[in-house]
Order: sequence, then structure tokens, then C-alpha cells
Amino acid sequence: MRALKLLAKDTDDLSVISAALQDSILRLRDISVFKSGRYMSLRLWRFRHENSSSERVLTGLRFDGVLGVKSRGIDQSEPDAMAVLLHIDFLADNAPPGGTIHLQFAGGGDIKINVEAIDIICADISTPLPTDKIPLHPDDPQ
Repeated sequence: MRALKLLAKDTDDLSVISAALQDSILRLRDISVFKSGRYMSLRLWRFRHENSSSERVLTGLRFDGVLGVKSRGIDQSEPDAMAVLLHIDFLADNAPPGGTIHLQFAGGGDIKINVEAIDIICADISTPLPTDKIPLHPDDPQ
């Protein structure tokens, strides 16, 4: 299967990236904010939902036009702590196309990224590896 490469410029595009990244695992140390370049990047292990076998692939995610970043419920003193990404959405502000990109993590933590506009790149950057860590969704029908 080909490597995933996605670009988001609007909320429809963002919903595709959110679905692709659902259940991704990352270490907190793999979240980087570059104030001078006004971008933020994450390295995460994406569960390949589109594949019939259980695999994860290292994926890069970059947010451009970043004006500010806030987090809640994430202990940044533990850089090796793991987090599971559940969902990404966008809330427009009073000066479109700007707004806030909201990353929601398991356990209630979240990151809010104030951006000039939706400008996101998502791309697989490694060969997929087998995993025995299968995401569980207790509310899903069996």
C-alpha cells in the first residue's frame, strides 16, 4: 500500500486527516513548536485503519501559520509520556480564515493551536511495522 500524503486547507480536508490519525500514538517529546517559523510539528505512530492487517507507520504532521499554542491536561514534565490522539477539529474565529485547531487526546488532554488559516501537511515517513496494539472502541458494534 502507498504511503499516506495529505494536505488540508479547509475543514473537509481536516476531517480526512483527523480520521486517518485517529488512534495515533505519540511521545510528548515529539511535539515541537517553532515560534520563529510559526509552525508546529508532531511525529506520531499512526494506526493504518485503511489496511486489513495491524500496522503502524511513523507519520509527520505539520501545522503552518501558528500564532499560539495552549495545552490542558497534558503533563509536559514527562517528555517520554505517551498520548493517544482521538480527534482533530477546527473552530473558526471572528476573522476568517483564522481560528483554533483542537487536538483531543485520550484521558481528556487537549492542545489548542491558534492559526491564521487551516494549513496542514500529513505524511507517512517510515515503512509500516506490524503491531499487536489494536485500538479499542468499546462503543463500536461488534
